[in-house]
Amino acid sequence: MKRVALLLLLGLAGCSNRDPETPRVAIGAKKFTESYLLAEMGTSLSRRAGVEAERKDLGSTPTLWLALTQGDIDAYPEYTGTITRQILKDNPADLYAALAVHGIRMSKPFGFRNNYALGMRKDVSAGLGIAKISDLRRLPNLRFRFIDEFLDRPDGWPGLKLAYGLPQTDVKGMNHTLAYAGLVEKSLELTEVYTTDGEIAQHDLLVLEDDRGFFPAYEAVWLYRADLEARLPDVVAQLGRLEGKVTEREMQEMNNRVQVKKDKESDVAGEFLESKGMGRTKSTGDNLATRLGATTVEHLQLVIPSLLAAMLVSIPLGVFASRRLRFGQAVLATTGVLQTIPSLALLLFLMPLTKWLFGSGIGAPTAIAALFLYSLLPIVRNTYTGLTGIAPALRESAEALGLTRWAILWRVELPLAAPTILAGVKTAAVINIGTATLGGFIGAGGYGRPILRGIDKGDIPMMLEGAIPAALMAVVAEAAFGAVEKWIARRRG
Repeated sequence: MKRVALLLLLGLAGCSNRDPETPRVAIGAKKFTESYLLAEMGTSLSRRAGVEAERKDLGSTPTLWLALTQGDIDAYPEYTGTITRQILKDNPADLYAALAVHGIRMSKPFGFRNNYALGMRKDVSAGLGIAKISDLRRLPNLRFRFIDEFLDRPDGWPGLKLAYGLPQTDVKGMNHTLAYAGLVEKSLELTEVYTTDGEIAQHDLLVLEDDRGFFPAYEAVWLYRADLEARLPDVVAQLGRLEGKVTEREMQEMNNRVQVKKDKESDVAGEFLESKGMGRTKSTGDNLATRLGATTVEHLQLVIPSLLAAMLVSIPLGVFASRRLRFGQAVLATTGVLQTIPSLALLLFLMPLTKWLFGSGIGAPTAIAALFLYSLLPIVRNTYTGLTGIAPALRESAEALGLTRWAILWRVELPLAAPTILAGVKTAAVINIGTATLGGFIGAGGYGRPILRGIDKGDIPMMLEGAIPAALMAVVAEAAFGAVEKWIARRRG
């Protein structure tokens, strides 16, 4: 089964051409600025231990935890409150021992806390008479906007609502940076904040008093695999140099530089390490052309293998479905259901499977597997439609000439159905190009990387750096397939 899957996805496990003997460390990061900064520091410190290190920008806490426990990453920055409330769903007496059960170890705290809190504009809170969270109970019509993870976490909205008896119903998900913009524009009244966010001071926000002590302490720490200490003890030692070295004020200033001043994470992290006598890694100094070239190659490495694999599977499947109509309806229904699965849910579902098949549950293998599944429906459906739409008289004429069933398929049916099949491939290609941007949530690179970073930083030029090339690639793909369709039409004419 492994070999078949490997063939269908065109050697996904061999996407990297690095020397497998070179010691390598992957440091994970969540999708927010502070995590990027801390992971950048971890990457730089790991390199000082003489290993090849890279930062993997992934999604939410469940994605990072899964990637860590199954070995896709070696370490990532986390917070003690998140560990107890969301990961372990317990408050053990010995947190180190509880993590050791999962093969994970925890460093000592970095020196600062990044607690959850609720924030409002000061003028809005003053006008409504709100200073603490319990004051919200008398204003049921307030508009709350939280990141999706906060909406689901037991230490987020569900637990907060229960603890304080909050009556608000206009509660929806929104990107963290966009929620801050909504507060400024007064399109919402309240959002969750991290106490080290630079935007709190920038927008002069009020952090509501947690008068019932609902939120736990969120001390920043490293979570790392137990086997990392055995494999690369120098890396663990280097990561440990961050313990007790970062104050809350310093973290706020670094977040502010990236979020507000649009400085690069690598520069900010490097300067901090240098100020603490830990050295720094020089900035790559890449320009727009270099970045576009790299992300374009990454994007094509997601789109092309997934599309070719889908064609290898979908066209024969569509042919067989056209021969067995009851089977064909089942195939169309199954591929249709796959198309309805939310992209991020599918990526998370596929991570353990691709880890088993290819040794990596994050990055290109998982993204290509998801794109492959999304490509099945348009190609299968169009192959089925193209073949079942051929007039029976044409098949009868071919049979009268003594052609075998294989010859009829190859010389008569597929050429006649080719325009319809090609239209399905074109649809799949355009879908793939757009959907591949979600690969940025699992470290697959491509155009999704600048788009997601731009959203996080509120940096429109950075978002456009991914969005415009993705749109242009889709237009070029559609035009190329259109030219092939016209060529086929001329050949038939």
